[in-house]
Amino acid sequence: MSSFKAPANFSMVLAQPMFFENITLTKQADLIEGIPDGILALIAPIVAYWSYSMFFHIIDVYELAEKYRIHPSEEEQSRNKVTLHEVIRDVLFQHVIQTVVGLVVFYFDPTPQTGGELYAMWNLKHNYLPSFVPDWAIYYGYMYGFTAVKLAAAITIIDTWQFWLHRIMHVNKALYRRFHSRHHRLYVPYAFGALYNDPVEGFLLDTVGTGVASLTTGLTHRECIILYTFATMKTVDDHCGYRLPFDLFQLIFPNNSVYHDIHHQMWGIKSNFSQPFFTFWDVFSNTQYKFVNEYKELQNHITLTKYKEFLAKKSKTTKKTKAEVDIEEEEKIINNETKKNI
Repeated sequence: MSSFKAPANFSMVLAQPMFFENITLTKQADLIEGIPDGILALIAPIVAYWSYSMFFHIIDVYELAEKYRIHPSEEEQSRNKVTLHEVIRDVLFQHVIQTVVGLVVFYFDPTPQTGGELYAMWNLKHNYLPSFVPDWAIYYGYMYGFTAVKLAAAITIIDTWQFWLHRIMHVNKALYRRFHSRHHRLYVPYAFGALYNDPVEGFLLDTVGTGVASLTTGLTHRECIILYTFATMKTVDDHCGYRLPFDLFQLIFPNNSVYHDIHHQMWGIKSNFSQPFFTFWDVFSNTQYKFVNEYKELQNHITLTKYKEFLAKKSKTTKKTKAEVDIEEEEKIINNETKKNI
């Protein structure tokens, strides 16, 4: 993916068999002036993590979506074995680790260049593609199609990497106790805890996993921005604790907040290892929880009951507040009348 734009005479250029004799490559302009795209690929997912987590935190604190909670709010306080302060501290430390590793990789990365796009498309047209393929298909396929294929491959690699490493962390009791048990202190997940892991596990699972995916598929810096940011937001969404009706992550992907919430429960901890996108490895390995739909219905019933209690409580508070306002108004009237009489 580059900033290259097709010239007005694009088809004429591609039609000329000997047009490309000298190709001049120049440094590709950065998306944000002064910030190299490779550095932006490290900054963007961190900003996305804390911004998206704060979105859910605000919903949680101000009780803006009680109807869509997976667990009643009191369970978060009673069942979780770690404080919010500890969670935020560990996530910050993981972000430091991934940033340092990313800076090292960025140092050895070649500088992104532009100028060879036309030749690459010309080469495809004359040497690899059938003659009936239209020029517009060559342009959009080269500029965006290759990116989509590479990102799809990278996502598949991430899913594969995380499934098997995650499953090993559960199967091996020593690895679970030493590393992965930390993440499972959150029996009721919430957004800030998405990357709450032991530093070693976080490095292997997330930093190395996404790094292997990007290097294997040959992603550009701009494609890394998309992958890292998207994967980060998806992970936050999986731990958000809500099933919002218009959440695109939860509508598109079968591996969503409810699916992953099952894995955080004591009775579901040996199932639903897949993360963060699809569930095909759970299906293949027969590790998918068998009663997902029944669990959804149960949680819907619990949430609905709690939501009714929340509305009743809110209604009483509102009535009380209104009564207090009426009293204040009456006091003002009496005071005004008293002043007039004086």
